[in-house]
Amino acid sequence: MAHFRDLKRSVRALLAGDDWRTRISELDTVPARRLPGPLFSLLLDRDELVRWRAVEAFGRTVARMAAGAAPGEGLEQARVILRQCLWRLNEESGGLGWGVPEALGETLARHERLAGEFHRMLASYVREEGQGEGNYLEHVPMRRGVFWALGRLSQRFPELTRREAPSLLLGLAEEDAANRGLCAWTLGLVCAGQGGPAEVLAALRALRDDPATFDMFLDGELVSASVGGLARAAVERIQPGM
Repeated sequence: MAHFRDLKRSVRALLAGDDWRTRISELDTVPARRLPGPLFSLLLDRDELVRWRAVEAFGRTVARMAAGAAPGEGLEQARVILRQCLWRLNEESGGLGWGVPEALGETLARHERLAGEFHRMLASYVREEGQGEGNYLEHVPMRRGVFWALGRLSQRFPELTRREAPSLLLGLAEEDAANRGLCAWTLGLVCAGQGGPAEVLAALRALRDDPATFDMFLDGELVSASVGGLARAAVERIQPGM
């Protein structure tokens, strides 16, 4: 137990530092099998930046685990960790799974094989019951995590999330500003270069003047984003110059 606490403390110190970006590779010297426990715990840290950096470290670690051949590593062990993520999102687990959708999305964005196997399950948490597997998350902040995860996945493998456009389109109408903005961001990635269905473009254009703002983790930084700005950027990605 003390060993776990010591490792968690050292990982947290790394992620909390201003130089975390240059130091994150130090985690690669720790056996991948030892890191998921501390990182799961850090997804609940009191510091928002540490939580987001733990998301990135989690994805990096599990992708490394999947590619590894050392004891406790390999594709099947990585699948076990991702199944633990899914369990934490299950009501029967007794917890809300804070940070878990984001960690799952970051992992899938870093490993194509795992993305191919798990992307539909990730998306099922924002699909209405009549449209999919019936895993829809009623809790608004948890859906926010899934929408961010789908956007992160779409940065790498938009072909895997393209079929989720109907769920993302519904998300544009959510009362929660972050959910609207994240859905706009993701639709821009999913439909980029595709022309875009007319209903998607119409819904995005309707949000172009939405002034609501929220904090968004993007490219390793926590930034302030506006729903309108993300909607305009999405339209530009889908139909450049329009």
